[in-house]
Amino acid sequence: MEATAIGHTMDTNPFSPTPPDWAIKATHGVPFCCPTCQASPQAAKQVWVNRRSPVFIEGFNRRKWQEFYLCECDTPWWGWSSDRELPDWLQERNARQDAAENN
Repeated sequence: MEATAIGHTMDTNPFSPTPPDWAIKATHGVPFCCPTCQASPQAAKQVWVNRRSPVFIEGFNRRKWQEFYLCECDTPWWGWSSDRELPDWLQERNARQDAAENN
């Protein structure tokens, strides 16, 4: 079964425990975009999330993951899930949860 991401056909499962070959050569995209062409993650041809090695954010009850992208320009790059801009609804939910935990 082929997975689809944002209009592109992917050869790999983004949640597979085994990284795709292209992820090995990925560089850190800072800011959260392709370091070569500055395309957003939505322009990626393939995506893989390293769910085997989460990092816990100190002071919060949350984890962050390495997200790997193979850009449409064929540049492999990665960024922390915490660096990706959250949608408004998720920011509001997180703020409510933080307020409830601190009371």
